[in-house]
Amino acid sequence: MKKYNVAVVGATGMVGRKFLQVLEERNLPVENYYLFASARSAGSNIDFMGKPHTVIELAEKNIVDKKIDIALFSAGGDISKEYAPIFAKHGILVIDNSNAWRRDKDVPLVVPECNAEDIAWHKNIIANPNCSTIQAMVVLKPLHKAFKIKRVIYSTYQAVSGAGVKGFNDLKDGINGAEPKKFPYPIFGNCLPHIDVFLENGYTKEEDKMIFETKKILNDQSIKVTATCVRVPVYYGHSESINLEFEKPCTVEEVKKVLSEAQGVVLQDDGANNLYPMPLTAEDKDEVFVGRIRKDETVESGINLWCVADNIRKGAATNTIQIAEKAIEMGAVKDQLN
Repeated sequence: MKKYNVAVVGATGMVGRKFLQVLEERNLPVENYYLFASARSAGSNIDFMGKPHTVIELAEKNIVDKKIDIALFSAGGDISKEYAPIFAKHGILVIDNSNAWRRDKDVPLVVPECNAEDIAWHKNIIANPNCSTIQAMVVLKPLHKAFKIKRVIYSTYQAVSGAGVKGFNDLKDGINGAEPKKFPYPIFGNCLPHIDVFLENGYTKEEDKMIFETKKILNDQSIKVTATCVRVPVYYGHSESINLEFEKPCTVEEVKKVLSEAQGVVLQDDGANNLYPMPLTAEDKDEVFVGRIRKDETVESGINLWCVADNIRKGAATNTIQIAEKAIEMGAVKDQLN
């Protein structure tokens, strides 16, 4: 079997550490791993794959001599804008977890359960979607194929880990009354209808991301999409209330059947026995959990549902690594070793 050299860029961050955990759990055909981070972290050691790996400073001179095939990025948009093209010009496939490339028409935006075929037209950069979009797409794609979605209304309940270590600490420290450092108001005992910056139209950038990315991934600009995104005092796991209107008529039973057979979806829908998706039970899982499926009786063909996924795992690390796995499977990675 052909083996590859893989770089993890941003290996010391919250998502980077999750990359390493998921890579240890999955059997990618890898010859060598190279862990990159800022100069501040360079020289430190991370135990990974049963041995210490020295963190390498992210710099072009440290990239060119290693025959890297795939680079998994989670170092923020500015770093991605600067360094993804450097990796790409050396023939390395970059899979980027930031928002730097998602809107670029020449860059595939991929959720492997939904549009793995888009990997084939990459130009050495593939974008990983927003965490809240990823979990929605795993649920919506099979429903779109079966019933043709006309309209989507998202209401999200997003964990503080989506705002990084500082967001996580605002909740942890806020329990003891500490003032917030990341969020504009305390998150403990509170909900903030404010994720990312506000735009001129009154939406936040997070909401705008979900609207744009839904249409790009489903490859359908005709779908009407709106969103309200809220930060809630939960450490891990984004929850979403999704209202859908379809072109084709469908029953609740038909929707459940489609989702029960969908790749990457776990159906948890038994209200009589208090079975429904929750952040606590989705934590550190790769699947998207869906339940509370019921008719929207205000439209001719509508459904309400509730879905939950681990935003750091499936919403970032696992999806990125699944893209790499699929690219290898499709022969869409240039082999630098031979």
